[in-house]
Amino acid sequence: MSTGKGFSKKIIVWALIGLFILFYIIGIYWSSEPESINIHAEVTKAAKADNVAPVVGYTTTTVLIKVSEKLLNKPGGYLSNDIMPPSVFLDNMPAWEFGVLEMVRDMALVMRKDFSRSQSQSLVNKYLQDAQPRFNINSNNWAMPSAESEYTEAIKQLYAYRSALVSTNSQNKAQFYARADNLRAYIEEVQKRLGSYSHRLSMSVGHDQMDTDLAGDKPAQQSSQGIQQQQLQTSWWQIDDVFFEARGATWALLQLLRAVEIDFNSILENKNAKISLQQIIRELEASQAYLWSPMVLNGSGFGLVANHSLVMANYISRANAALIDLNELLTKG
Repeated sequence: MSTGKGFSKKIIVWALIGLFILFYIIGIYWSSEPESINIHAEVTKAAKADNVAPVVGYTTTTVLIKVSEKLLNKPGGYLSNDIMPPSVFLDNMPAWEFGVLEMVRDMALVMRKDFSRSQSQSLVNKYLQDAQPRFNINSNNWAMPSAESEYTEAIKQLYAYRSALVSTNSQNKAQFYARADNLRAYIEEVQKRLGSYSHRLSMSVGHDQMDTDLAGDKPAQQSSQGIQQQQLQTSWWQIDDVFFEARGATWALLQLLRAVEIDFNSILENKNAKISLQQIIRELEASQAYLWSPMVLNGSGFGLVANHSLVMANYISRANAALIDLNELLTKG
């Protein structure tokens, strides 16, 4: 009798070990980051399928669609709202997904209120009006409605908008205005996002932060008194999440800026700003280099151990500085 019980315990132990190994292998596979999108191939394929010639805005819309689809169709699918193992034990890929989602939301917003409208009094495109709010659902929603269902419906509306761009039917015609002021609106959205990521990544080592909220505007006021000086540092448990969120955001932004380079080519050349955008793309490409370490390290600024967060912050800060220069060129160039 005791022999049988001992044998049963061994079976259970080995079954648990086997299950753990299986979950571990699946987790590694599901945590692999997607490759960059081949924009030329995707646009050519889509245009051929629709039997149309790409117009201004077709490339940016196509890339926004493909970036959004990557969230749903990559290995393991969309993981952020999974409540079953092994997904529930993963945090790096959900953080990566949220970074991508933030950039998708920014582009969808700018397309709705700027790229698709000729002026402030013009009508909002019906497809983008439906698509953009759907991307804003809580990314952790798993039922009634789930995040995936809302994102899928938003993607359908983006497909409809893209079809309307090349439609010959004047009643169903949509527009995409590649103008300098519209591009500046998008750059300003991205600047705020990158500035936040750079700051959060830099806090991995901790530093004293002075209150500069009202700097440069003497009569400015705020609702409550801010702390004049405080010590800021990202929690050790959140360092890898911040890193992978920033990595996902820069991956998505890289794809979108490559599309912007195509659709806004005439504007960039006229402002002599194309090389500036290409430099931003180079910095973002560097941020996607393979991470050889099995974990995100958090060494001190000049210590013996690497600090991957500071390296990522450096690339993002350089890209953000170049974005500021690009914005100036579009304004004055």
